[in-house]
Amino acid sequence: MAPKTMKAIQQHAFGGPDVLHYENAPVPEMQAGEVLVRVHAVGLNPPDWYLRDGYKMLPPEWQPKVSFPVILGTDISGVIEAVADDVKDFAAGDEVYSMVRFPSGLAGGSRAYAEYVAVPVKEIARKPKMISHEQAAAAPMSLLTAWQFLIEEGHDVQNPLQQHKHEPVPLKGKTVLVNGAAGGVGHFALQLAKWKGARVIAVGSGVHEAFLRELGADEFIDYTKTAAEEVVRDVDLVVDAVGGPTTGRFLRTLKRGGALFPIFPLGFSGAEEAKKLGVMVSTTQVRSSGAQLQQLATLLDRGVIRVAIDSTFALQDARKAHERAAQGHIRGKIVLSVTGEG
Repeated sequence: MAPKTMKAIQQHAFGGPDVLHYENAPVPEMQAGEVLVRVHAVGLNPPDWYLRDGYKMLPPEWQPKVSFPVILGTDISGVIEAVADDVKDFAAGDEVYSMVRFPSGLAGGSRAYAEYVAVPVKEIARKPKMISHEQAAAAPMSLLTAWQFLIEEGHDVQNPLQQHKHEPVPLKGKTVLVNGAAGGVGHFALQLAKWKGARVIAVGSGVHEAFLRELGADEFIDYTKTAAEEVVRDVDLVVDAVGGPTTGRFLRTLKRGGALFPIFPLGFSGAEEAKKLGVMVSTTQVRSSGAQLQQLATLLDRGVIRVAIDSTFALQDARKAHERAAQGHIRGKIVLSVTGEG
C-alpha cells in the first residue's frame, strides 16, 4: 500500500531552476481507469522548462492557466503499486513506462517529478525488458514525437497550427536530413529513418560526430563549421529537431515534392516560399499513446532503437538537471533517478 505522502519536486511560482523545490506532497489518488506507479526514473523534456518558466515563448492567449504548486514532468518508468477496480490488463508489480497526460497536462497535470504518479491506463505500456528504468524513462516523449512525425501519427486531433492533417512520408530509399540529430528527438528520428531504409544526413556539433555515425548517420555536417543549407541540395525530407524561426532556411535543401518537418514550428514564416518551391511543411503535436509505446518497446528490446542518456541526476537535484539542460549541446536525454536504481 502506498503511503499518504511522497517526495516530489514542486514549484510555487514561475522562474528559473531555483524555483524547483524538493519537498513533501500528497500521493495522488487514482481515478477510474488509472494505475498508481511508483516511479523509478523520470525523463526530462523541453515542455518541463517551458512550464517552469510560465510558457513565456507562447502568445499570452495560448498560455495555459496554472495553479500552484506545480509538479513538472511527463515521462516515467516504474512499477505499478495499485490499479483501479476497472483496470484488467495491468496489475500491481508490473514494470511500465509512460508519457503521462500530454498534451492534456500542459498546465501541470502530468506531475511526474515525484515518487508516485497516477496514470491513465491507456497511456501506459509494459517497460522494455532489455533496458533500464532510466533508459525507459528517457524514451517516451522524444521517441513518440519522432514516431508520430515519421511513422504513424496515431490520432485524428487536428493541429491548430496548420489546415492539413500531418502525414508521414515514405522513407525507404529517400535522403533525410536531421538537424539537431544528437538531441532527444533527433537521435531517435535518425534511427527510425535508418530503420525504414533512408540515407541520413546528420547535422550537429563536431563533438557528436562519432556518436551520430555509430547510430547510423551516412553523412555528418558540423554546423559550427558549415551551414547545412549552403551545401545540401535535393533531399527528400528535413526533420528539424531544433525548429523555431530559423527552420525556413532548410527549404532550399529540399527537392520539389520534398517535405520539411519542424518539431518546434512556432516562428516559421516561410509558407509562401515553400509553396513556390513545391515543398510541404508539416508538423504535429505529440500525444500520449500506450499502444504506440508498446510497439516501440519491441524495437527497444531488439536494439533497433537505442536510448542515449546525456546525464543522470537524483530527483532532489532536479534544479541541477535543469541547469544542465540550459547549457545545451545535449547528447540524448537527461534523466532523474527517483529510487537510485537503474
